[in-house]
Amino acid sequence: MACTLADSLLLFKGSFQKPLCRRDITAHYSPGIFSLNSDGLIRKGFRRQRSFVTRNKVTFIRAVAVPVQQPAPVEDVEYRKQLAEDYGFRQIGEPLPADVTLKDVISSLPKEVFEIDDVKAWKSVLISITSYALGIFMISKAPWYLLPLAWAWTGTAVTGFFVIGHDCAHKSFSSNKLIEDIVGTLAFMLLIYPYEPWRFKHDKHHAKTNMLLEDTAWQPVAKDEFESSPLLRKAIIYGYGPFRCWMSIAHWLMWHFDLKKFRPSEVNRVKISLACVFSFIAIGWPLIIYKTGIMGWIKFWLMPWLGYHFWMSTFTMVHHTAPHIPFRNTEEWNAAQAQLNGTVHCDYPKWIEILCHDINVHIPHHISPRIPSYNLRAAHKSIEENWGKYLNEASWNWRLMKTIMTVCHVYDKEQNYVAFDELAPEDSRPITFLKESMPDYA
Repeated sequence: MACTLADSLLLFKGSFQKPLCRRDITAHYSPGIFSLNSDGLIRKGFRRQRSFVTRNKVTFIRAVAVPVQQPAPVEDVEYRKQLAEDYGFRQIGEPLPADVTLKDVISSLPKEVFEIDDVKAWKSVLISITSYALGIFMISKAPWYLLPLAWAWTGTAVTGFFVIGHDCAHKSFSSNKLIEDIVGTLAFMLLIYPYEPWRFKHDKHHAKTNMLLEDTAWQPVAKDEFESSPLLRKAIIYGYGPFRCWMSIAHWLMWHFDLKKFRPSEVNRVKISLACVFSFIAIGWPLIIYKTGIMGWIKFWLMPWLGYHFWMSTFTMVHHTAPHIPFRNTEEWNAAQAQLNGTVHCDYPKWIEILCHDINVHIPHHISPRIPSYNLRAAHKSIEENWGKYLNEASWNWRLMKTIMTVCHVYDKEQNYVAFDELAPEDSRPITFLKESMPDYA
């Protein structure tokens, strides 16, 4: 199971100086790091402990090499089913053929999924405003022991504002581009998120999804960075471990307020967004404090904001993070594989899907960001019909989260990821704690 990935694996890297299993082995070849499951199948990225004897006790026998046309494990249906079970997925897609292009996938979609509907767009605004107002009312009336539920609702509701601004940034909200910029700026202001800086960086995420060193959404930890300093290593372990569901706060601070990170042609628009955000801080925060006090600011603004960042972080890592989804160098990167094969569709409870405007129907959004959020389900249905066997799909579950938070850490070209506790077990008590404390339900 995914909860014991880093504890129970025995890696095979070639055959030299490794223990041999006392049993017949039926092997399927795939480049990388492998292990043996109980059925004798080689599995990439797992180590399962078995009964072994050391090499000096092995009696060598003559073997005859017979060329057999066998599929690589990742192409094997049973192998992918087992991976899906271990990782907490409903389905792990088979590899997309290299000759399939992103244009091929886009051209298979019905034209109506790209159509902007102003009524549906403003309906999403109404849903977000209404649900947010209800959340504020709940916070004002809830006894202290029900406040976490009110904060959870309100934080999810303001995530809907982010999704509306997200559509505006992709020019999929309205046919009027000025209205899109105004709505996007206002939707982000409550979150003190500068709209234009985020838009510029997010466009790069779509252009270079899961491209090593280039994707701006997030990157796996570099090994040399992890080993550069004991203090930095501990900070990284906590950030990518227990605090990972709020790591978008660090991303927000690092990427969106430094003018040096933007091209000269972008700076003026960035300054306008920053001015809007700082205006809200200078005017909105004092008004909240004046009306409700410091504790009111914490209750009515800070806690829902932290709830929003929980979803921002969680959605982002679920959409593109799994042990079998690689980050690739520029030379090896393939757009269709990254967007179709490297993006995850995850079903959440219905109330979250409604308040967040189906942002987790994420594969069609990466196939084309021009698809409005209210058309994502229709687009996904079409993709399932035409490309279904290549899709990574899950329903949110604890095993999925546990896999991401305890395994997907340091970049490795062969394995995709190496867990912190494999590289630095003495510093990885936070990861051990997660393995022991997080549920393993799928």
